Formats: sequence, structure tokens, C-alpha cells
Amino acid sequence: MTDREILQADTVVIGAGIVGLAVARQLAMQGNEVLVLEANGHFGEGLSSRNSEVIHAGIYYPEDSVKARLCVRGRHLLYDFCRQRHIGHRKTGKWIVARGQVQQDKLVSIARQAERNGVVLQRVGRDVLQAELPGAVADEALYSPETGIVDSHGVMLALLGDLEDLGGQLVCHAPVERAVISGGQHCLRVGGQAPCELVARRVVNSAGLDAVALASRWEGVPEAMVPQQWLARGVYFSYSGRHPFRSLIYPVPEPGGLGVHLTLDLAGQARFGPDVEWIEQVDFSVDPGRVRAFADSVQQWWPDLDESRLQPAYAGIRPKLTGPDGGFADFRIDGETDHGVPGLVHLFGIESPGLTACLAIAEEVAEKLGE
Repeated sequence: MTDREILQADTVVIGAGIVGLAVARQLAMQGNEVLVLEANGHFGEGLSSRNSEVIHAGIYYPEDSVKARLCVRGRHLLYDFCRQRHIGHRKTGKWIVARGQVQQDKLVSIARQAERNGVVLQRVGRDVLQAELPGAVADEALYSPETGIVDSHGVMLALLGDLEDLGGQLVCHAPVERAVISGGQHCLRVGGQAPCELVARRVVNSAGLDAVALASRWEGVPEAMVPQQWLARGVYFSYSGRHPFRSLIYPVPEPGGLGVHLTLDLAGQARFGPDVEWIEQVDFSVDPGRVRAFADSVQQWWPDLDESRLQPAYAGIRPKLTGPDGGFADFRIDGETDHGVPGLVHLFGIESPGLTACLAIAEEVAEKLGE
């Protein structure tokens, strides 16, 4: 590939987001020498720091999907991990609110889907809602007691700590530019501050938004196995000051996402988002002008929202495997049985509920690698 210094590694994970760190920890726990390569200057600077930090119950996904299975499994694992490590988290519960008969009918199908996934929801009427959600206007709702929030940075710190205790290492400023399969091994061209060639027996591509592009530069991976990717940006607005809510509040889902919803941080501050905006290139900017649309959406169920207290917060981008006119797209955890290449796992389309499912995804990757 080049005349750069050639280094050897046993197992490499590309990407130090919450999923990449969970995968690296899992592989290290099973006795592997693990090296994590991160293009940025710090772990978790990509999508892992740009989400709502919600621990999802596993409500909406088709029952035979990887997302449904790993979300439910991952939720249990993540709550246990947080309790054991004293990481900030709280089971806030979540309300899915409906106004009008059309939305109420959708609640029926949501509840049935959740039940098929092993998630029990409580259906409540207006009287209960008036007591539980003061100021909210809804005719009916579903309540999810297992939904919660988490300090995602604290989770990543704990995952990295475990990895390092097990002899693993994180190297930042180390973008993987391309890869070649040669002699049953993966030769990675690494750029950044210390360019080199890294030859590894096993590699996991957990590069988030860059995972598809990187796979397309992996010589020896069948081109037909690399999916197309679309980008859906979602922005968040924070809400300054007090509000009457203690739980998360979601509208009935919309195409591409779960609608503009109310989430809370561990200090109780409210934020709203994400919306859905299909974009051509990675762009994390937040247009303050979107505040009007946010206010209109939220005021459908909380008329007392004060638009002047909404402030632009941040944006996230979902790496989707279907476009605006597509339907449900599952996680893709592609191992040798999928693409025919030994010692390689690609993670494609790891969007929500990736945070919730991270520890379960790690188990799946280890299984794909034969651990």
C-alpha cells in the first residue's frame, strides 16, 4: 500500500463512539488485545454526543428485527451497567400522547407492536393525563415505565476504563483512510498525526457516519455488500427555566423519526427534538429559524409553551439505510457469513436505538467474530 511504517495488531475497532467502545470492551473481556482507532481528537465526539440520551424500551420496531431484539436486550444490560458503575441514569418513564381519533387509533397499533416485542405499555385516558401531565392536552396516551435517560458520557468513560484495564488502547487522531485484504489479514492505511500501515487479524468497522464510505474503500469486500446511506439531520432546542414535566413526552411517530418530543437531562432541564431534515452532506449546524416549527409542533400538546424560552442546542445526524420514501431499515451487523470476508464486521445504519443497544450490539459483534 505504501512505504509507511508497518505495525501489527490483533483486533482493531474503528470508531470510538459509544458502540465502538462497547464492542472493544466486549472483545477485550474475551481475551483479545484490542486497539481502537478514532479519527477525532477525543472519544465520543461524533453521533454519541449528539443524541437525546434516552434509554429506549423497544416499542416501535418490527418484532423480527435486529433493532427490536438488541434494543430490549441492550436496555436491560445498560440499566444493569449503570447501576453497577454508579453512572447517572433515571427511569423517567415516557408518554406517547394522542389527540383525535386518528392518532388514538395509531396508539392501538403501537401498543400491539410493543407487546410483540415484549414491552408492556399502559394505556390511559384524559383524566389520568391531567393529573400526570399538568398543562398537556391529549385525549389518550400510552405510558412506557421502562424508558429512561442516561449520562452517555459517563457510560463511555466507564467502557473506556474497562477497556484500558483489560490492556486495550485508544488512539485518537488516527483516521483509517482505506483498507486492503491480503493474506487473510486486513492492512489498514492510517493517517493523522502518526501515519502508518496497521496489519490486523480482525477488524470491526464502527465508524458511524463514515462506516459506509470506509467499507467502499475496503479492497476485497464485495461492492454489492456495501449499502447506500442517507443522512437525516435532527436538531434540538433547549428550554430555559421551569416546566411542569417529570417524564418524557412523545407525539405519535412521524415518517423518519419519532417526532419532536420532550426529553429531560439528569438535572431536569427540558429540551425538544429532534425533527427530521434530509440532507446531502454532513452538517451539524442548527438554524435558529426552525424554532417556529418546533413551537408549533409542541404547542399541539402543550399550548402553554413559551417560544421565547426555546434556544438552539445541537444537531444529530442519523445514518439511514433508506431514504425519505423508504420504510423501516434495520441495523446491519455484517460478518463473514454476510460478506464472505473472515475477521471483519461492518456496522451499518447504527442510529437510534444504538445508544440503548450498545452492549447488546457488542455481544452480537463478538458472536459474528466467533468469540
